[in-house]
Amino acid sequence: MTTEVASGRKARPDRYDAIIVGSGIGGLVCGGYLAADGRRVLVLEQHDVAGGNAHVFRRRRRYEFDVGTHYLGDCGEDGIIPAVLSGLGVGDRVRFRPMDNERGFDRVITPTVTLDVPAGWDNYRDRLKRALPGETAGLDRFIDLAKTTTALSRASLLGEPVIDLYRASPEVTRWSRRSLGAVFDHCGFSARARTVLAAQFGNYGALPADVSFSVHANLMDHYLRGAYYPEGGGQVLVAALVEALEGYGGELRTRTSVARILVEDDTAVGVELTDGERITAPLVISNADYRRTVLDLCGGEAVFPSHLVRQTREATMRFPLTAVYVALDTELPDTPNANIWWHADDDLERTHARMIEEGMREIPQLIFSFASVKDAGAPNVCPPGHSNFQLMTVCPPGHAFWGVDKGPADGGPYRRNAAYAARKKQVTEAMVATAEEVVGPFRDHITHLETATPLTNERYIRASGGTPYGLANWGGVGKRPDVRTGVEGLYVVGQSTRYGSGVGGAATGGMVCASHVLGRRLLAEVHRGAVVGDPSLLPDRGPGWDPLRVSRGRARREAKGLARIG
Repeated sequence: MTTEVASGRKARPDRYDAIIVGSGIGGLVCGGYLAADGRRVLVLEQHDVAGGNAHVFRRRRRYEFDVGTHYLGDCGEDGIIPAVLSGLGVGDRVRFRPMDNERGFDRVITPTVTLDVPAGWDNYRDRLKRALPGETAGLDRFIDLAKTTTALSRASLLGEPVIDLYRASPEVTRWSRRSLGAVFDHCGFSARARTVLAAQFGNYGALPADVSFSVHANLMDHYLRGAYYPEGGGQVLVAALVEALEGYGGELRTRTSVARILVEDDTAVGVELTDGERITAPLVISNADYRRTVLDLCGGEAVFPSHLVRQTREATMRFPLTAVYVALDTELPDTPNANIWWHADDDLERTHARMIEEGMREIPQLIFSFASVKDAGAPNVCPPGHSNFQLMTVCPPGHAFWGVDKGPADGGPYRRNAAYAARKKQVTEAMVATAEEVVGPFRDHITHLETATPLTNERYIRASGGTPYGLANWGGVGKRPDVRTGVEGLYVVGQSTRYGSGVGGAATGGMVCASHVLGRRLLAEVHRGAVVGDPSLLPDRGPGWDPLRVSRGRARREAKGLARIG
């Protein structure tokens, strides 16, 4: 049987049952489960390696830096991420190292408060009350609401009947749909309390007025179930998913860019690559940026209703991020096995509103992630006695801040632009200087320093606005698209769907998408211990196994240009 593609000429018979555009965590999870069910799956990735924001890069044959996997939550025995991996038969291929969940996996620092965040909602409540003694009534109201909201969300994800629970908790249903800022108002919090509670907003990249309470509560619940780091770094997690995909008969092609998603008669029929090759399949799943999927890959109004296209075109994105990757020839003294969330002011909302309006005159907040502490002794992270850590800050949206008119995804040159280089140097210096104020001097020991701006992120993962967090406002605060698009055979996964940010949210969205395709409640099944597919088909890991090499896909595994450690 042949399929008519958009040009009217014939394509060869379908070689694939599903094509996935992009190899972020959502796409790999979805593709792995479809392949495990016996579907012929092709994953296409424009970058050199799979993983999207979860990939790593190497420098000087001594250091490996995680782009987006800074820590993971909910990786204990009852955890959703281990269940997703185990359901594919790769649960024993990724080990999770706990951070300091007792003393604190996150350290929040403001001018007047230092708070170490421990695992457990009630432990967190106790620490908050000690740090904010005048806010106890509001804190009880907030934590109780968050605990109930997250319990209902988790029960729903795991297939438990929740109608009666929602009927018994009408207040939770009402407030879970409001903004985090509205709940702060409801609880009567001071600016300082609002800052401490929203201090880790860098996990989802939006201020309290621009994110729903349920998103904040569920992401906090994710980490309050225990914070972990994948042993060997984030690429190990990606490589395990690639092994599942390929072991079950799927295919990963890296350095392969998609120009168009082909849709005929309101039905997805395949993709066209930038080199003109057309590949057909009755199912296309886009793990690409949502705005680019709708407006560019699918052609906007040619495929979607005008109101959805307008809503997507007018949508705002969450904050972009600038990251500085630092390596030292010494260890930093007294570094906790925790992230540090430093804020310049006790009024986070006022500070960031000023940053958006006036530009980054100073660093409003800084996030520290210490890979060499979280994965201590790992030979890929750094040599013994060295340090590897990352500094991150949100920055003003838009290309103009960086001195360019358009970004690299739209063909805009930037790396040799003098205004861009000057801005990048200024922001880097300010971030390093601020970091030294927080953890002490270290610049005399720097052996590697590298900055990734939002334009860097846009270049590598084609993210609108250079943000790793996806959509902020898609027709309403907290409103985001589902994995189903309304076009037959076309689905979306990734950071912009309603299932949330980070590895956990992307993996959940991938599971939900695969569940719709297969007609199964996969997340509930694997959480109860089900394994989809035959783990005996998974590849062995021989001596010198390298997750970055595996993540290039079978066809390019031996290609030149792979950076190595040692």
